[in-house]
Amino acid sequence: MRKQSEAMEALLLKVDDLTIGFADRRGFLLAANRVSFSVPKDHTLGMVGESGCGKSVTLRSLLGLVPYPGEVIAGSIMWMGRDLRGVSKKKLEQIRGKDISMIFQDPTSCLNPVFSVGDQITEMLRLKLYMSRQKAYARAVELLDRVGIPSPKLRLTDYPHQLSGGMRQRVMIAIAIASQPKLLLADEPTTALDVTIQDQILSLLAEIREETGMSMILVSHDVGVVAQNSDEVAVMYAGYLVERGRAQELLHRPRHPYTQGLLKAIPKIDQVGEGGPLVPIRGQPPNLADLPQGCPFQPRCRFMNEGCSTVSMELNRQEPEHGSACPFVDEGGMR
Repeated sequence: MRKQSEAMEALLLKVDDLTIGFADRRGFLLAANRVSFSVPKDHTLGMVGESGCGKSVTLRSLLGLVPYPGEVIAGSIMWMGRDLRGVSKKKLEQIRGKDISMIFQDPTSCLNPVFSVGDQITEMLRLKLYMSRQKAYARAVELLDRVGIPSPKLRLTDYPHQLSGGMRQRVMIAIAIASQPKLLLADEPTTALDVTIQDQILSLLAEIREETGMSMILVSHDVGVVAQNSDEVAVMYAGYLVERGRAQELLHRPRHPYTQGLLKAIPKIDQVGEGGPLVPIRGQPPNLADLPQGCPFQPRCRFMNEGCSTVSMELNRQEPEHGSACPFVDEGGMR
């Protein structure tokens, strides 16, 4: 009983059967379909998949930010033992930005162009931590310095358009960590940045996580980036969670054809100059309004068989820490 209680205390977030639908003339298009995962303390969960698979909307749902006409239609979002779907709007606003912070994909659209960087950071500090103007200003300088922005005092007076893409993303990180959140949601934080800056941003997030002990959900379309920066990886396809496991285990022993396809599409350093083609996943991403019965990946899967139309999409855990929605993992040389 004591061990069970300790395990519950260590668990920050537990999502069960989360289903998110967008109203359409044909009914609800399910952007997330019975998605379940958990995030313990001091843990990074990576979420990976092609654009439109449901990663970002799943992340937004945790803070009640699913864009209209979407809505959470089923499931639970347990935050430290309390279901966020049942809390008041006021309570959710208190949690948002304080206990749970989010870094959005595009800092250009998230930073207000008519307010200086300093105004936007100090506003968050005063609203969430009730700091005086003077203390908030001093803390804003510290935060900009922490995220690697040179001459932080001078930069406080800059407007977003005066900063490079990498610096705008650093400002977003500064705002997100200002309240020392327990959980950071990073929605493709390296989008549109060059490779060198991407590495700097990911290294910065790893350093901050190690310093503060906060947990993180890192969303990306790059399975390699996610696996290298996460403790655990969840792979999404067409709104479903198709595989989930410890990062290195999933990277070296993928048990779902879609995960295998993502990994085979990554260029290998030892193959550079050999002239060998990449192996793309055949076909196109699915139309959520016209998914096949059973596994939604079957039209693109080289292992498709008659049984694919009856797959339940539940994670089949042959191993305690590694589950796959494909029940045919031992057939057709898939291992």
